[in-house]
Amino acid sequence: MNSPTRETFGSATTIGIIGFGKMGRTRAEAIEADGRGRVVRVYDAIPPQDCTYPIAASAQEIIDDPAIDSVFICATNDVNKPLTIAALRAGKHVFCEKPPAFTSADVHEVMAAEREARRVLMYGFNHRHHAGVRKMKQVIESGAYGRVLWMRGRYGKSVDENYLRTWRADRERAGGGILLDQGIHMLDLFLYIAGVPFDDVHAFVSSRYWNIPGIEDNVFAIMRNQATGIEVSFHSTMTQWRHLFSLEVFLDRGYVVLNGLKTSSDSYGKEELSIAKNRSTAPAASWESEERMHYRVDTSWQSEAEHFMDAVTLGMPVTYGTSEQALAVMSLIDRIYAHGHSVSPVLHERLQIVGGH
Repeated sequence: MNSPTRETFGSATTIGIIGFGKMGRTRAEAIEADGRGRVVRVYDAIPPQDCTYPIAASAQEIIDDPAIDSVFICATNDVNKPLTIAALRAGKHVFCEKPPAFTSADVHEVMAAEREARRVLMYGFNHRHHAGVRKMKQVIESGAYGRVLWMRGRYGKSVDENYLRTWRADRERAGGGILLDQGIHMLDLFLYIAGVPFDDVHAFVSSRYWNIPGIEDNVFAIMRNQATGIEVSFHSTMTQWRHLFSLEVFLDRGYVVLNGLKTSSDSYGKEELSIAKNRSTAPAASWESEERMHYRVDTSWQSEAEHFMDAVTLGMPVTYGTSEQALAVMSLIDRIYAHGHSVSPVLHERLQIVGGH
């Protein structure tokens, strides 16, 4: 996606960033590259080093600043909901990283504030912006390969003891484990590709290696939409010992498979999209009949920044990362946690489920 240069526009939209670690810095780079936003202040609980932007004394200082038009929330999971609501009520446009909150009930509260504020609210589901995913969606929507029959998604990574020293291993701040950390992206892609919710959900949620209460290290789930019959197999893990991303979609007349994901660290390997262009002798396509497309540059961050700035500066609707989409994925996560009998403390309290690993 081509981005306009800064000279194309007049005065830039002013932006404050709450949480200036890796994600905050990534968002700042994408904002500056787009050219329509200007980061004027940042805040992080740990004072950032080598920061070229003015540093606020608190998150509230950014929210209360009348000179700031938009707020990016790139902090820990536990503050996503309260900071989003506070920023909306302060009249700011808001971009917030995933997860939007800990439960779908929480998202309903955010949506109420969104309706009252009448400001742009967008969530950071950048996987929808990956070039391989966008091409996959385009191919499926063309109808050339028929209807979606089933999908399979695997998303895993390797962690070590250093992970246990971060806030992601603190259930009060993280709200859950690998499902909220990484699996949420794959679930969002299932909903994006299928275009329908999943009525039947069966899951196993466990922490049998790292043994951190409330921080699951594996989730296995199968799901189905009753109306369309689309079935899904899902695995999210932090005991894979190597990073892996694989999204497979099988249709009436072929398949579309995305293996690997282009990231700054290249830890997920090449982003390769394989498409069965036509079927050979029944019942299967051959390996030789596949068309393979490689995506060597991660444009997702830039595309996502452009999407947000289109909404803020041009009044265009948010289509990726809406609060409705956030609600859909959190509703699915609620059901996976509930059926898996391994829930975050907040969801445990809400649903009054008794269970453990």
